[in-house]
Amino acid sequence: MKVLVPVKRVVDYNVKVRVKSDGTGVDIANVKMSMNPFDEIAVEEAVRLKEKGVVTEVIAVSCGVTQCQETLRTAMAIGADRGILVECADELQPLAVAKLLKALVDKEQPGLIILGKQAIDDDCNQTGQMLAALAGLPQATFASKVEVADGKLTCTREIDGGLETLSLSLPAVITTDLRLNEPRYVTLPNIMKAKKKTLDVVKPADLGVDVTPRIKTLNVSEPPKRGAGIKVPDVATLVAKLKNEAKVI
Repeated sequence: MKVLVPVKRVVDYNVKVRVKSDGTGVDIANVKMSMNPFDEIAVEEAVRLKEKGVVTEVIAVSCGVTQCQETLRTAMAIGADRGILVECADELQPLAVAKLLKALVDKEQPGLIILGKQAIDDDCNQTGQMLAALAGLPQATFASKVEVADGKLTCTREIDGGLETLSLSLPAVITTDLRLNEPRYVTLPNIMKAKKKTLDVVKPADLGVDVTPRIKTLNVSEPPKRGAGIKVPDVATLVAKLKNEAKVI
């Protein structure tokens, strides 16, 4: 069984992002980029399924600029067998990415697609659900435990009331939560091995997908800076300020 794992190149989670002076977006010039943390969890889970003998091949996929090859090499260093880059210099919105992935699913025919539940740059949490809808596949989101046996996938997911267990027929789409696993440390020997693994590059036109943006960003701005706090001598003063100044009670 093949597993398809989409990975996204994002600003590293340790970097404090800055908005461009013209308000058109986030400044990524000379900024450290890395794989989306939720996607690392997805790759790790796919590799673990392969180590259990459930999966025969793990395919990492990325959509974006040429530099996304670095992200794919990282995925292959974790344990993915090969990579596919859908190269596109234009902005890719979740629906466009879902359509590209749908085209690759039709081509590769994987038994399972594992995605991170969301990207830390836009926090959309849409691509996995859109892909499942376009491909007509069952889905389980926010997976905290995944088991594959006898052609069925059992997924445990966290909900407000506790834990929910779903049984899905394969092929299926799942999105990963933080509690699913802890990604392994990428070693230097595996990084060197990843350089020799196959990485195919295709264009959206090759897949017959129109990636024209449907949504236009009008302006990007930083949140207002938080004002300094004050100390009050007693509860009565606090209540008075909340009532008369803040007007929240």
